[in-house]
Amino acid sequence: MKKLFLIIGAPGSGKTTDAELIAAKHENITHYSTGDMFRAEVASGSERGALIDSYVSKGNLVPIEIVIETIVTAIKNAPTPVVVIDGYPRSTEQMTELDTYLANDKEVELVNVIEVEVSEEVACDRVIGRARGEDDNVIVFKNRMKVFTEPLEAIQAFYEDKNLLTKINGERTIEEIVDEMDAFIQSKI
Repeated sequence: MKKLFLIIGAPGSGKTTDAELIAAKHENITHYSTGDMFRAEVASGSERGALIDSYVSKGNLVPIEIVIETIVTAIKNAPTPVVVIDGYPRSTEQMTELDTYLANDKEVELVNVIEVEVSEEVACDRVIGRARGEDDNVIVFKNRMKVFTEPLEAIQAFYEDKNLLTKINGERTIEEIVDEMDAFIQSKI
């Protein structure tokens, strides 16, 4: 059975970097970022990539069918027993769809949802400072932040009710954040 950890957080919270560093330390952990999966699909020049780009370039959410298909395929094909996915769920619809999928699947267990908490100011400074692509500007950041924060309380409540939500302070050094997150994940597998 695959053990699944989801990492959520604002754009610029560091969730992708944290997950990459943890996966790099352990041969039994595979990391996927929904953002990276989508960017790779866009870069491939495929029809699905063009469709994804039409949403992502505006800071909007990719349609649920495409997201679930991308994530489920990644989990099933992961070469390790532990999978860490960051940047998911980003909406209550995504959360509900994944929960429904997992309830009917005995191959994957959602172990925990880790939220990396940062202020909007810190998140904006980080995103504008890294400027990875055209989607890293203040206008798109503000839209991405709004898209992140609108469903956040419902997502937190849903996973808290299932006793599956853990919050980590994302405004410390990368080492401190990664050490805490890694120790937590190791304690659950």
